[in-house]
Amino acid sequence: MKDDRLNRIRHYLYLNGPSNINDLASAIGASLPTLRRDLVVLEEEGVIDRVHGGARLAAGSNVEVSFNERESENADAKRAIADAAYKMLKPHSTVFLDAGTTVLQLAQRLRIEPLPLTVFTNGLAVAQALLNTPKVKVTVLGGNLRNENASLVGPLAESMLDRLWFDQLFLGASAIKDDGAIYSIDLSEASINARMLGRSTERILLADHSKFARAATYLVAPLSACTHSITDQDVPPDWQQRIRNMGVHLTIGGDATVEETAA
Repeated sequence: MKDDRLNRIRHYLYLNGPSNINDLASAIGASLPTLRRDLVVLEEEGVIDRVHGGARLAAGSNVEVSFNERESENADAKRAIADAAYKMLKPHSTVFLDAGTTVLQLAQRLRIEPLPLTVFTNGLAVAQALLNTPKVKVTVLGGNLRNENASLVGPLAESMLDRLWFDQLFLGASAIKDDGAIYSIDLSEASINARMLGRSTERILLADHSKFARAATYLVAPLSACTHSITDQDVPPDWQQRIRNMGVHLTIGGDATVEETAA
């Protein structure tokens, strides 16, 4: 029962952000003394930070301000997407997590409820979020460090990808333009993201509503190159239909996650 409570505390803080102790106790169904003891355990494990009157998940990384700012944009939508993506993970499989902020939310979700997985990533923040996570074996690509996204890119990283194959890829996006294609603001990111798509069986796009009908410079691939797309409830209905028409399986994350098959 204690392990179950600890998992529920992690999950609640993941979905709701910093919370006061009374809300936590009510959500978990535990007395205040019991909850305080559980919070001490989680703090000692490095999972949470205790703050005045409550708790929050511990920061998984310390990267530059621009990345942190983007991480906080549409945070509720990104958490809902990541929670739906977590349900697609298959124990004992090999997955690639790219360096996007929505994919980082998936890594943080995996940290609080670990599964036996082999994870590859080119994201330093993703790797740090999974540091010392039980059951999860992490490999980081080598390459050139792109400071703006805390990611590893370039010929060395792409060469390593060419020698690997993944059961699942979880890919973020800078933009999905009206032409139905995925774009990036950086040429090297676009190049390595395209290479990831070519090395994975299931190719799962994680993109919140703000990424649709948005412009960026460098083409990654048509959205139809993905097998699945997970987004949030604020994506316009016309885009939802376009995704289905492309033959891409669509999942809408949220309070009542909706999974749809492709048209």
